[in-house]
Amino acid sequence: MCRNITTLRGLEPVATDVEIEAAARQYVRKVGGVQSTSARTEEAVERAVAAVAEATRVLLAELPERRQPPPTLPPLRRREATAHAASEAG
Repeated sequence: MCRNITTLRGLEPVATDVEIEAAARQYVRKVGGVQSTSARTEEAVERAVAAVAEATRVLLAELPERRQPPPTLPPLRRREATAHAASEAG
């Protein structure tokens, strides 16, 4: 389940709040079966995203350091790396 959520532990620099929230949002949408929020679902989804994001911050802070970096960059960092590479090439 949630195979698209990338590993945030062991990133250099550490995972940002934006990356943590994005992972939490993916998890909540997957578990809740919610593609996009509506007036009926928005409050519950946002509350769950905040709770999962906070639990993720605590988990990342309490786990020991990884010996190896994660196998892939999170999607937000991939976009940054692509944009950086394009600006250097151009």
